[in-house]
Amino acid sequence: MSGRRLLVFGLGYSAGRLAARLDAEGWVVAGTTRDGRDGSLRFDDAAAVRPALAAASHVLASIPPDEAAGDPVLAQYGDGLAGKWLGYLSSTGVYGDAEGGWVDETAPTGTGRRSARAAADAAWLERGAHVFRLPGIYGPGRSPLDRVRAGTAHRTDADNLFSRIHVDDIVSGVIAGFDAPPGAYNLTDDHPVSPNAVTEYAAALLGMPVPPVRPVEALPRMARGFYAERRLVANGKAKRVLGWTPAYPDYRAGLRAVSATTSPAPASAAPPAASGDQR
Repeated sequence: MSGRRLLVFGLGYSAGRLAARLDAEGWVVAGTTRDGRDGSLRFDDAAAVRPALAAASHVLASIPPDEAAGDPVLAQYGDGLAGKWLGYLSSTGVYGDAEGGWVDETAPTGTGRRSARAAADAAWLERGAHVFRLPGIYGPGRSPLDRVRAGTAHRTDADNLFSRIHVDDIVSGVIAGFDAPPGAYNLTDDHPVSPNAVTEYAAALLGMPVPPVRPVEALPRMARGFYAERRLVANGKAKRVLGWTPAYPDYRAGLRAVSATTSPAPASAAPPAASGDQR
């Protein structure tokens, strides 16, 4: 792998973790940020970005689209993408509301509130990209454990079930895509559950009180929109075509792993596993 070069557009939480993993494995990795911090390339510095793009064998885009202007990578650097492995970190939000039913990659997109994301998703697919559709992302430094510790976590009166993904399973899924055919892939865990169950488990791992319930109607507009869409996301294609299996198939395994990195000796034992919040 030492001859492979990756350019990441948008060194955020997930893409940055992938970049670190590949750098440790001998890849030549470059990436952009909005302001060029920490040795990255400033996204709008074309004089620096274009040579890195020309040298790259692999390109991963993780910058969300602009509602008015569309996908910024395709708009500014789309003419330099030919002949490269292309990846795009998208969202399972492109599926919209499935009224609580299961969706896979054959389901229609663009019917929900994320029309710009759905348009960008489609544009990258037209370019022959590997489009990784992601649900709620968590991992070290960004998880329900952090929100419970900070006192910002809450439960709601909604009964929605949601898929989620540990950041390291995103990394392994993208890497599995390097030698797979282009197309859309849902990278999610195996067991969609309610956010309440996840928050309660995080509190138990920390030995802290369960956060209070807030009515959905009292949440900010964006959060209300989140609860307005109900879907369960299937990951069978990623398993079948990529040969990928999540290391953290449910939130319990994922949160235990995150907790172990910060609290080797939990304040209290985790609650017993339950099946009522799984399908």
